Amino acid sequence: MKKLLLIFIVFFIFVSRVNAADLKLAESAKSSILIEASTGEVIHDSNSHERLAPASMTKIMSLILIMEEIEKGNLKLDEVITVSENASKMGGSQIYLEAGEKMTVDDLLKAICVGSANDAVVALAERISGSEEAFVFKMNEKVRKLGLNNTNFKNATGLDTANHYSSAYDMSQMARELVRHKKILEYSGIYETYLRQNTNNKFWLVNTNKLIKTYDGMDGLKTGYTKEAGYCLTATAKRNNMRLIGVIMGEEKSAKRNEEMTKMLDYGFNMYTVKEYLTTNSKLGELNIDKANKSKIIIVPTHDINILNKKGNEERKITHKLNITNETLPIKKGNIVGNISIYENNKELYKIDVTVKEDIKKANILELLVKNIGEVFTGENIF
Repeated sequence: MKKLLLIFIVFFIFVSRVNAADLKLAESAKSSILIEASTGEVIHDSNSHERLAPASMTKIMSLILIMEEIEKGNLKLDEVITVSENASKMGGSQIYLEAGEKMTVDDLLKAICVGSANDAVVALAERISGSEEAFVFKMNEKVRKLGLNNTNFKNATGLDTANHYSSAYDMSQMARELVRHKKILEYSGIYETYLRQNTNNKFWLVNTNKLIKTYDGMDGLKTGYTKEAGYCLTATAKRNNMRLIGVIMGEEKSAKRNEEMTKMLDYGFNMYTVKEYLTTNSKLGELNIDKANKSKIIIVPTHDINILNKKGNEERKITHKLNITNETLPIKKGNIVGNISIYENNKELYKIDVTVKEDIKKANILELLVKNIGEVFTGENIF
């Protein structure tokens, strides 16, 4: 028993002292990064802000815009898209769409996520924005909204072209945004499937990310390769309650890219853990807006908030501060009304947007009358 206890003590001492730099993670890549998805905290970083060709990892941003349109109700999974001649002429990875061919949004998403199909992503870009150029404009608008400084897109596919670049850090933040759309993982986690079933043009799709099949917990996200970019990969895996996102850019061989990603993710899962701090149901505070139809407006986070801890280290001391920036009625659940700042030892780590727990609207005349009568007789707002 004493011997076993000693082994555990030695293990925890070892864990607390091992750093990513000591292990030379992804040392053959031009750049790399590993983050924990819920907090965004960086576990490993090597040259992650260098501007490099991202190849088909570009499609991560394309998929963000596609998923936003689906969630807004502007695009349906069963909607049938008619392929343009322009989309059918895309080079590189493709599913050989023909001009005039009809395919559902659902199947086009499979083609993008599993087969990295350039023709499929352009078909959806044209459906959403009218042209690939207009869609790319939206991609770059989203880049700026996310506060990313080392990304500029010139197309929706990732094909090499002048002034089309990103960085490992920026790709990790785009991936973090994309996995918030949980539906996408149902597509990126597919290893193999078929398109055009029950036709003479049945097409077999096998995921370009082979780690989907071999790495425990992996369910995405996007590979990339061009002559300029080399072999790239943005990968995400989840074990227990922790999701990691890794990015590797500029590897010379796909096998080396996969090997390096495996080691990087293994390091994160072996050395770190996350603890729940706040959830989307956690009450952060209340608003009292005079003309609202409810007296107590409960404020909640837009995302669950976890705390990243290194195994063997003392648990971190975390606090938060609520900041309200918008009290304009009406307010729908999901609308941003402010943020909470997460602190460790009075140092701000990051901010998370906050919203209301339920829809709030302006009170009508009858509601205001009842509210005022209640305050007169009870001294409290009865809503």
